Amino acid sequence: MVIPRDSLREPSPDRHASGPLRALASLAIATYLAAVVMPPLAGPPPASELAGTLMQPLRPLVGLLHLGHGYRFFAPNPGPGHSIRWTLVRPDGVTLTGSVPDAATDRPRLLYHRRFMVSEKIAALVPPPDAPREVREGAKRDWGPLVLGVAENLLRVHGSGLLTLELVEHFLPAPEEVLGGVFEPDVITPLGTYARRTEPGR
Repeated sequence: MVIPRDSLREPSPDRHASGPLRALASLAIATYLAAVVMPPLAGPPPASELAGTLMQPLRPLVGLLHLGHGYRFFAPNPGPGHSIRWTLVRPDGVTLTGSVPDAATDRPRLLYHRRFMVSEKIAALVPPPDAPREVREGAKRDWGPLVLGVAENLLRVHGSGLLTLELVEHFLPAPEEVLGGVFEPDVITPLGTYARRTEPGR
């Protein structure tokens, strides 16, 4: 078998990436992998300080590519959950009650999750009931419009009337409390009374 001489020639140099180009591509790939790996390592406590320091130069890239997901939302130390409990007294005397979110009626599950995010967002802005009055009044400027939106939606869905909202922080027992049968009551924070096309009442 005779092999043509042309097939034995070395490939031309222009068919391969140059050294600097390959180094640049490797650097880009390594940076992207670091941006994927670092957010969960530098998440909320108990993340290490080293991970937080290494994360700092990557934050613009992580934000641009939306890689900063809440990897530690459920672990290792989840906080208490929150819901918004509502009571509506309609003009005809009928009283309706419910919560946001509502696992029994919020379908599909994604709807429940999104409404859970609403209650958690509001909970992050509402100070505890024992906070100083000036702190609670100042914070109301932030959470008031969000709660008003929830109230208006509930009134639109369930009809007019007097709507009372409460933020419920559900007790999250520690393992030893579960074993000991210790269950504390939920923490209730009033969010005001609302009616259609009105501002929150006192």
